[in-house]
Amino acid sequence: MSSQTQDTARRVTVPDIRGRKGGEPIVMLTCYDAPSATIMDPHCDILLVGDSLGMAVHGMTSTVGVTLDMMILHGQAVMRGAKRAMVVIDMPFGSYEAGFETAYANAARVLKETGAQAVKVESGPTAPATIDYLVKRGVPVMGHVGLLPQSINIDGTFKAKGKDEAEYARILQSAHDTANAGAFCVVIEGVAERLAREITEAIDKPTIGIGASAACDGQVLVSSDMLGMFDWTPKFVRRYAGLRQEIDNAVATYAEDVRSRRFPAEVETYFSKKPVA
Repeated sequence: MSSQTQDTARRVTVPDIRGRKGGEPIVMLTCYDAPSATIMDPHCDILLVGDSLGMAVHGMTSTVGVTLDMMILHGQAVMRGAKRAMVVIDMPFGSYEAGFETAYANAARVLKETGAQAVKVESGPTAPATIDYLVKRGVPVMGHVGLLPQSINIDGTFKAKGKDEAEYARILQSAHDTANAGAFCVVIEGVAERLAREITEAIDKPTIGIGASAACDGQVLVSSDMLGMFDWTPKFVRRYAGLRQEIDNAVATYAEDVRSRRFPAEVETYFSKKPVA
């Protein structure tokens, strides 16, 4: 058996995740590069190559400008570092809304060119039919309901969803439709605990919350947020590290050492061997 086959056999699979409904909570983080994937892989069930990379890595103001090529490039990097966790890749804005065949061609390209196990789509009004089309053709799909970052130009801002009864009912129905269409798992973003709990109890697929309370079957955070890479983080994020300050301190010390000629020191310098007499 080849090493590639062995690695594939050890990976978390779609049936594994589907079987976690109501069981041990699912651990998911966003991941955008190979070194981070290597570190996160032993601890996470799922690594999500999220289109949040547009903001977290490329400095964009939203996810709308993220391209399929960007997702594939980062997906390939994550797959080089992840050996155990399932890798799921976001379908970016504009890559799955134009029609079933376009959605399938783009999703198939993502899976072929990265080797990832599944794609994720934001579950707007037309998404369930697209999910059904993809799943029936062999593409595992993770859904996403509640706050939909790709709809920022409609909503105008990133704000919690389901506060009024009409919106509450729409999100609940979207979750039902997404699960019934064949999504193996559903991300719930930015909703109150009551709605997250009702969705989790109502559908037969695992739910993964982000700003959706502990009522869900698992949790996901943007890794840059939980690692403290930015000055501001959303209310629902717990900072588990302060890497922004750590990096700032390290770079400042390096700059000071270079300017004062303390770096490189003798231990970091190559010297020529003495000529043989």
